[in-house]
Amino acid sequence: MITPLRLAFGLLTKIPISQVSAPTPKAYGHSILYYPLVGLVIGAVLAAVALVLEDVDPGLRGALILVVWVWLTGGLHLDGLADVADAWIGGMASRERLLAILKDPRSGPGAVVAVVLLLLVKFAALQAILASDNGVWWLLSVPMFGRLAIVYLLLRLDYLREGGMGAEMAANIPRIPAWIVLAFFAIVPSVLMAGGEIPLLAVILFLSIFGYKIQKHPGGITGDFLGAGCELSEVVYLVALVLMPMFV
Repeated sequence: MITPLRLAFGLLTKIPISQVSAPTPKAYGHSILYYPLVGLVIGAVLAAVALVLEDVDPGLRGALILVVWVWLTGGLHLDGLADVADAWIGGMASRERLLAILKDPRSGPGAVVAVVLLLLVKFAALQAILASDNGVWWLLSVPMFGRLAIVYLLLRLDYLREGGMGAEMAANIPRIPAWIVLAFFAIVPSVLMAGGEIPLLAVILFLSIFGYKIQKHPGGITGDFLGAGCELSEVVYLVALVLMPMFV
């Protein structure tokens, strides 16, 4: 059990953790069961930072929380978003072209624009929700829903690239436990927090559209699509939290 847990934290965060030597394909697959827990830990760190900086200027407070957020993940998912933005802009003509762009380490203008806009929206939304009474506690859920998006995409879509860590992970997911984990961590916070069903429905709608678009082109996922799905789900959840008072 400890190996998949270590793998989950080692793959998704910069939190210092002892390395696992030669993890098995089964360990990679089982590690996704701990992705929501990783998200909760990230959220707990962000909430702690928000509490410590409670009396700091709202703009600076939001910026520092965002810096910690990016540092905790090593910018891994932002890199995926950047690659997907470039690939969907320049690779719509063919699947082969799209996959080639995903492998290209260089970033085009689409990648830069996508990352800048996403961070800008996150920054603005952070300030808005932290101004509310329960804003700090909502931070616990936001990163968790980003990691739940990864679990959902792995369960729903085929993995395109053969070989490597991502393919081993996708091929060895314990599907029934993964669906149970997904449902539990998605529903429980949404029931406990007043109005929590609104951001949940927003993320479900987004992932339905995102998954449909991926299914059409290129027909499956890679690690970059998982990273993009994580980042975009977090933003959708944050924006829905800000807009929630309009519907409650």
